[in-house]
Amino acid sequence: MAYETIRYEVSDGIATITLDRGDGLNAMNKQMMNELLAVFDETDDDDAVRAVIVTGAGERAFCVGADLSSGAETFDFGEDAAWTDAGSPVRTDGSVDFSHPGVRDGGGLITLRIFASRKPVIAAFNGVAAGVGTTMTLPMDFRLASTKARFGLVFARRGIVPESAAAWFLPRLVGIGKALEWCYSGRVFPADEALEAGLLHSVHAPEELLPAARALAHELTDHSSPVSIAMTRRMLWAGLAQQHPMEAHRIDSRGVWIRGKSADASEGVASFLEKRDATFPDKVSEKWAEFDVFFDEPDYS
Repeated sequence: MAYETIRYEVSDGIATITLDRGDGLNAMNKQMMNELLAVFDETDDDDAVRAVIVTGAGERAFCVGADLSSGAETFDFGEDAAWTDAGSPVRTDGSVDFSHPGVRDGGGLITLRIFASRKPVIAAFNGVAAGVGTTMTLPMDFRLASTKARFGLVFARRGIVPESAAAWFLPRLVGIGKALEWCYSGRVFPADEALEAGLLHSVHAPEELLPAARALAHELTDHSSPVSIAMTRRMLWAGLAQQHPMEAHRIDSRGVWIRGKSADASEGVASFLEKRDATFPDKVSEKWAEFDVFFDEPDYS
């Protein structure tokens, strides 16, 4: 697929998605949203991709948030479907059908797609990340930042509320107190504060950011089974919402049962005994379906 608001490349098993609207600010619009949804389908389907890095073009901004070029009407969708072509969610009597796909927050569609990724995802904040520029990265596995990066959960200052399912993700990452402070004040804060709060994995000089992200991607994936990583990612994220450890026990028992007889498991044991690097034969694209049935989750679409 050809992309216009992002750049996509794969090198040495690592996919790099670069937000790039050509102005150095990389504000989110409907086209960028749709292209991000599509590119994560592409990374999932490509067995050559072991991990994904998301960064921004230039040094000014990762993503400054929603495109505000529409002025005061930016967030007033009225009778227009905000992010879909499914028609208007506004009924003829003026009431709103909140189950209509046109009501759904576009940033939330992105975060839910990243949440479902079968590959590890790393954010590399090269510059300012405001609004959705921060919240869409919350379901990514690790966030690295340049010393030039700045963050702002500025929704209350724009008269709106946090989106992208941030109310679920953010307190789990930084605690409810810090999440409330950042969201209430809407203030812009530096990378060092984000690191101290647990939002970031590490902070780097600008020229060292992408090399550090790539090094982390290789560290995570070079010696592990891609199928095991995909399944582990799903298990750990899903575990955040489980009410009792028995739920996790049920899932991991199923996983160990099915993976224990896999070609990957045989290779993993053999490579250990033979003191050599493993070459795992199983492919995520072929094995995901057999594991997916273990999660008795409702349809949230």
